[in-house]
Amino acid sequence: MNAVLNLKVSRQIYIELNCEGKGMKATPYTEEINKYLALDKVIDYDNEAIKNLSDSLFSQAEDELAYIKAAYEFVRDQISHSADAGEELITCLASEVLQAGHGICFAKSHLLVALLRCKSIPSGFCYQKLILDDETAPVLIYHGLVGVYIKELDSWVRLDARGNKEGVDAQFSIEEERLAFPIRPELGEVDDYTVYPNPDEKVLECLQKYETRPQLWEDLPTELAYHTDKE
Repeated sequence: MNAVLNLKVSRQIYIELNCEGKGMKATPYTEEINKYLALDKVIDYDNEAIKNLSDSLFSQAEDELAYIKAAYEFVRDQISHSADAGEELITCLASEVLQAGHGICFAKSHLLVALLRCKSIPSGFCYQKLILDDETAPVLIYHGLVGVYIKELDSWVRLDARGNKEGVDAQFSIEEERLAFPIRPELGEVDDYTVYPNPDEKVLECLQKYETRPQLWEDLPTELAYHTDKE
């Protein structure tokens, strides 16, 4: 009951914030909503295991918003971040992430979007440019998260399913973002509120280029195809 009450309170807070002109900034890359429901090789939500998980989570949810929260929390909490878990295997396809039980931020986003699209909930991909590690790897690389359309609010919100640990506390929230990492513009970090319909091609290239995560860690994406594509 508390979870249901909290979601209802969140709805009301979101509406009040929007009335004051302080709503979320996430915006779709394209107005073609069907592109945010697409099935493809990476977002393979026709996979039997993904469909079964989606059905299970959906059957326990009071409504669509509760399902979005449940899917998000499943990926955040039940699918480990590969680096946190010390896993070397690189996962990419949504079905691979679910089967392996782990993935890096981009891969976990693929699974979350697959679970959402499986129930016809428009969703896509968002990116931030962050310093990999202030002390050991002070280089700017991209971090992946998800944008989802909340139908009853007629708005997009961003969710970060990276996985929590000490110093990281991302939460499901529709009134204000609770992402994994704060942006520090003074250090060159960049936030992008655009919700893209497909995983970025340069991100996919990095995920598919290497056999192990330590190899990938030496060549994480530092630019996006979306930012260079003029089409």
